[in-house]
Amino acid sequence: MFRMTNDARFWNRVARKYAADPISDEAGYERTLARTRDFLDGGKTAVEFGCGTGTTALKLAPFVKRIVATDISGEMIAIAREKAAAQGCANAEFAVATPDAAPWPDGTFDVALGFNLLHLVAAREATLGGVHRVLKPGGLFISKTPCLKEMNPVVRLAIPLMQLAGKAPYVSAFDAAELERMTEVAGFEIIERARHGTKGKDARPFLVARKV
Repeated sequence: MFRMTNDARFWNRVARKYAADPISDEAGYERTLARTRDFLDGGKTAVEFGCGTGTTALKLAPFVKRIVATDISGEMIAIAREKAAAQGCANAEFAVATPDAAPWPDGTFDVALGFNLLHLVAAREATLGGVHRVLKPGGLFISKTPCLKEMNPVVRLAIPLMQLAGKAPYVSAFDAAELERMTEVAGFEIIERARHGTKGKDARPFLVARKV
């Protein structure tokens, strides 16, 4: 059974506002979508962890056989289901779940997606292990992760204050090299590295990693 955490409560509280917020770098986001689509086809099944309100899953759904999108927030998932129903999307389903406690058998999916996820989980080893487990042999993990150590130090200093005020969830700081190491330790081979941002310095590396 999924256990409600403080972070889940935080995202439940801000879900509607989050859904209404514009994407800060639309061009960079579209680059990420385009490159992700290059690794998909109509015969593959995909899972997205940390799907938020389902925007990305619904944009990618036409390019896969089936996509299951998950989040820790029930409110986020409720909004995603509303959007799927409004769009008439029949091959996307949404569930409250986390990678470390995913309910699917080993080797269920061809592709796993994790956009803006890994910096928000404390148990990254278990999270990456869960992603690895549900992928088929040779399956791909496609991610894009904010690396706080590469951001303005003022941002890192502000986060604890925001957390004390209840305005931020758990956030961890690492750089791209650390992100790659933890991904490889979890049993992946990184086959592509990119930066898709179009506004200033891009601190969100895009990685494609193959299960080995």
